[in-house]
Amino acid sequence: MSEAQPERPLRRGWTTGACASGAARAAFEALLTGVFPDPVPVALPKGLRPEFALATYGLVQAPDADFANAGIVKDAGDDPDVTHGALVVATVRFAPKGAGLSFRAGEGVGLVTRPGLPLPPGEPAINPAPRAMIRANLEEVAGRLAVGVDLNVEISIPGGAKIAERTANGRLGIVGGLSILGTTGVVVPYSCSAWIHSIHSGVDVARASGCTHIGAATGETSEAAIRALYRLPDHALIEMGDFAGGFLKRLRAHPVARVTIAGGPAKITKLAEGMLDLHSKRGAVDLEALAARASEAGGSPSLTHAIAAANSGLHAFELAEAAGFDLPALVADAAWRTAARVIAGAPCELEIVVVGRDGRVLGSSGFRRA
Repeated sequence: MSEAQPERPLRRGWTTGACASGAARAAFEALLTGVFPDPVPVALPKGLRPEFALATYGLVQAPDADFANAGIVKDAGDDPDVTHGALVVATVRFAPKGAGLSFRAGEGVGLVTRPGLPLPPGEPAINPAPRAMIRANLEEVAGRLAVGVDLNVEISIPGGAKIAERTANGRLGIVGGLSILGTTGVVVPYSCSAWIHSIHSGVDVARASGCTHIGAATGETSEAAIRALYRLPDHALIEMGDFAGGFLKRLRAHPVARVTIAGGPAKITKLAEGMLDLHSKRGAVDLEALAARASEAGGSPSLTHAIAAANSGLHAFELAEAAGFDLPALVADAAWRTAARVIAGAPCELEIVVVGRDGRVLGSSGFRRA
């Protein structure tokens, strides 16, 4: 029998910000010289200097209307990024001398409409770090060719509005398309940095909008339960997913008066066990620990033995419900203690809610000061 082949390392990719920087650089150089560099070198933070192939390019030279555009297809590596394969296009135009560098949102790039994000309302959703990357690359070209950087740069992603429907942009008040993101220019596979970024942005937007109660949910069913309980507006609801730690750490630094965290029995049980990453790959529900918790709270020996031998966390909750034992409230209380430790000292009233697959609220810790 042949030996198993070792798993290959996951391949890193490039952010939309890195692609926009390369596209802008190529377009600017062509505007000045008439020649598109292909592949185009891109200066990224930390000294990285990849080269990107151009997927599209064009140059228009007419009196008072010169512009050039270039496009790069985003390669996210092995990360399950919704923008993988998207075409990122930069169109560069000269601006009046002394005007400096300005940015526009083209097709598929969103506009900021709510406060609380790193950019004020009315600005294109090209984040500060990608703007700095674009500027650095344009300045390299300008320095080599002895010109100024008085330019307008328009970034577009054809089809970006449709892709944005799969992101949290609409809830954050970014309308019309995607955001141009990336601090380092590099996509680390399965780092889920984009999701954590959206959690942080969600908290910031809710605070800036004056929300005094926000809800964070692990999934759609849990979010629907929070919405039904409290009638919170969309911008007060955070798609937390499995990243309880990312949400709670943001909350500790940027508190809100009342916070509800909702999730299914398995996810909230993991939080009760002290886990802040609730993904199934980070570990299954510890049924022995769940049985011990039930026993300490007065559960019968037959129930605790049945929980320890259950097929899954969900099965354990079904067994407890059939026995008339309030396992959801017990788990919600333990999960509250885990979450409260993370935000200790923050002026927040915190509530943990356990939601069944059918959307019923199975148990709650109630609101308490962390």
